[in-house]
Amino acid sequence: MSEQTPQTDPEALPAAPPAEGEISAEADQPAQEPWAARRDLDAHAPTSMGLHFRGANHGVTASQVIGDIITGGKIEHHYNFGGVADGHVSGEIPAETLERLAEDFVSEGTAFTELLARLREERVLVLTGSPFTGRRTAALMLLHRLGATPVRALDRDVAPGELSRRLTSDGGAVCHLLCDLDISREQPLREAHLLALRGRMGELKSYLVITAGRSPYVEDTVELAPWRPPEPKAVLRALLPKRTDAAHARRLLALPAVSEFLSHERQIREVVQYVAVLAEGDKERIEQYSLVTLEQQVQEWFEEAETPVQLREKAFLIALAAFDKGPYALTAELSDTLYAALRSTGDASYQEPIPVFGTHIGKRLQNARAERYPAREMTEWGPVTQIKAAFHDERVAPVVLREVWTGHPAARPALIRWLNGLSVDGRPFVRTRAAATVAVLAFTDLPSAMALIVERWADARESRRQLTAVSALTLAHRIGAPNIPRIVDDWSTDVQNPKRCWVGVRALGLIGPERPVEALTALRAQARHQYDKKAKQPRIGAGDQQVTAELPQSVALLLLSPAAEAALGALLPALDGHPSARALALDGFLAACERPDSAAGPSLLGRADPSASAMAAVARLLQVALNDRTTNERAENVLRHWVRTADSDPATARTLADLLPAVAAGPRDAARLDHLLDTVQGLDGRPRPAIADRMRSALTRPLAHA
Repeated sequence: MSEQTPQTDPEALPAAPPAEGEISAEADQPAQEPWAARRDLDAHAPTSMGLHFRGANHGVTASQVIGDIITGGKIEHHYNFGGVADGHVSGEIPAETLERLAEDFVSEGTAFTELLARLREERVLVLTGSPFTGRRTAALMLLHRLGATPVRALDRDVAPGELSRRLTSDGGAVCHLLCDLDISREQPLREAHLLALRGRMGELKSYLVITAGRSPYVEDTVELAPWRPPEPKAVLRALLPKRTDAAHARRLLALPAVSEFLSHERQIREVVQYVAVLAEGDKERIEQYSLVTLEQQVQEWFEEAETPVQLREKAFLIALAAFDKGPYALTAELSDTLYAALRSTGDASYQEPIPVFGTHIGKRLQNARAERYPAREMTEWGPVTQIKAAFHDERVAPVVLREVWTGHPAARPALIRWLNGLSVDGRPFVRTRAAATVAVLAFTDLPSAMALIVERWADARESRRQLTAVSALTLAHRIGAPNIPRIVDDWSTDVQNPKRCWVGVRALGLIGPERPVEALTALRAQARHQYDKKAKQPRIGAGDQQVTAELPQSVALLLLSPAAEAALGALLPALDGHPSARALALDGFLAACERPDSAAGPSLLGRADPSASAMAAVARLLQVALNDRTTNERAENVLRHWVRTADSDPATARTLADLLPAVAAGPRDAARLDHLLDTVQGLDGRPRPAIADRMRSALTRPLAHA
């Protein structure tokens, strides 16, 4: 089931601060109750878990994660807006290139006209914009529209203060383009630089456009010219009819795949490439293009040259993939923990301190193609407002995790150390997202994820780490990772490893609702093993005690799930079976009955009420519990609680009035129930529930529930 552990043990590597901190007291903490575990899974699992994971190990398309459709050998076409490459050196840009760009340039919905007027008057323009917005093409088109030729590209390796001395006219009006000027702390851009440039351009009767990204090292008095690209739909609408006829272009633009493509944030280069794909008319390529661009973007993020700054942003991308739509501050905090682990990969002695202040939040999220937004969330202390961060396209998160895990195996030791720290974090949200991350890794590469992470967590002494293993298996099954039910069944019936067995038993209660009969069979098998073991040696170990205590809790989880009817039916035969099976059925049933009520009344009654067969099973189980010496006191307490609830809840009153005659199968049962109803007291000294007398009269009616 699991691959062998490699020689380099991630656990043996230096611990990452501070998430990896493990205190001995953690091992003694009680395990989180199963209801809270299921609540945390439902509340904190990323919404990308709702995507339909299918097929082999790779890919996301539309709302599905599917098999490997573009990895391996493939031809990749990279388009820039207009087709000009990114590598710039000093020299004249051919007139043919400018004409070709002009044919396809789309200015609809942009400030191009206003910028052209500014350039004509001021002669120097600093055009700022995000990467891949077509800002270089826009700069070339501004110069081209002025009609002053030729256009000369300048080498970006120049300080702003030296630029004016390098400009010459060569005997005629010349337009100059300087792309991606390096503006830094050492070489800031000041107003004096622009004034000198404008004076020089006036002398030469020439023009200059400088493109630059966002930078804090631009003097406040410098008037920038922001560039915002045209809408992707406008680009498609303008360019596609030039590649095909107008009628065919309209049909292509109406395709669902095109609407899906436009529903996500798009870079201009992706839109231009899509025009070519649409014009080719290959249906499969048209439908898969959304995935292709997503995959290419993720690959670009992780294929860039390594520098400490870039590595820090890569760590942030991985953390954002794990905590997508989570609080930004938490994501940034934990991304630096991962950054520390990644920096020490291959060099454990790397001790250079982590920069306290790094990339601006806006630029960091812009580079990650993500956004921040305020959102209300419920905490154990009440609702709070958090600033959250999320990818524009939620499909990115699983693709990032897959790319790191399978495309860059050297990152695995650091990633595992990071996840180990998250698995014992005191915040349920963090632990759940750690589990969700491992679930994606298991979907991608089950043997490695099991051997390197899940099995180690299951065998750990920390209860939180074991619980995170349970969550990882549960979420992996939700997204369709292979063989999870088999793993859980094997672990839950394990007779040699109590820790792994406990994880399996807890997981059965969480994944069992889709297969309640099989889940209950596995739970009965472990109950029989524990019964036989205790018969041979009355003193059993702490691990076996935990397993024994967990068995009825998993039964209760099944009874309080959407599979309640099937689970109740599967429990009935156990009442006449082996003593271990009978005890498990009664303990699990009463644990479900004792679960605190929901707003709609007792939880189990609410699950069973719509079904006559389920209510009949409840009646039978309650009758047997009332007549069993080991459970009759608990069963009576359950009935008293239900009567008190019925006194203020009409729906519970109706259900209980139908249920009690079925529980009173004979004179002895009827007498016991009559006495219980006659003596039931109100809660905390309150008066006896008035409903009790009406219930006594209901004992004489036959079961009327339908």
